[in-house]
Amino acid sequence: MAPEGEGETLTHRLILPRDANHHGTLYAGVLLSLALEAAYATGYRVLGDSANLVLKRVLDLRCYEPVPVGRVVELRGREVNRTRAQVVIALRGVPLSGRSADWMDGLMQFVQVDLRGRPLPIAEDASPSIGPFPPGWLEIRRRAERLLTVRVRRDAADG
Repeated sequence: MAPEGEGETLTHRLILPRDANHHGTLYAGVLLSLALEAAYATGYRVLGDSANLVLKRVLDLRCYEPVPVGRVVELRGREVNRTRAQVVIALRGVPLSGRSADWMDGLMQFVQVDLRGRPLPIAEDASPSIGPFPPGWLEIRRRAERLLTVRVRRDAADG
């Protein structure tokens, strides 16, 4: 089993007043932006300099605790699934001080694309595919596997 922290990307962010909602806590739109940035950075780190990723879909994003202005949050990112041209990144928000559970978690699916925006196989020299997971990552990886089976019908999405 991989030790906690190995294979992870860390992102830190100070929550400022401009990031707040009317309750003085992290606004959901800012959370989405922060999560997307952290997930992209993780994907880039995993795939290396050849990474040219675009977001395919947010599979899941959950916020379990409000984060007040002035708090520094830490997001951990890790690859949990890879196919020929796609990678799924899981995120966990490290527990806030005085808490024992993550304050958020999420899953984002990215596609590797060429210069025209068409799917492109992930370079073979990218870091090896995912390995054993520390216990804190197993549940979110299982959730990713379940959510990846959900398909969106194009005709339903268009209209």
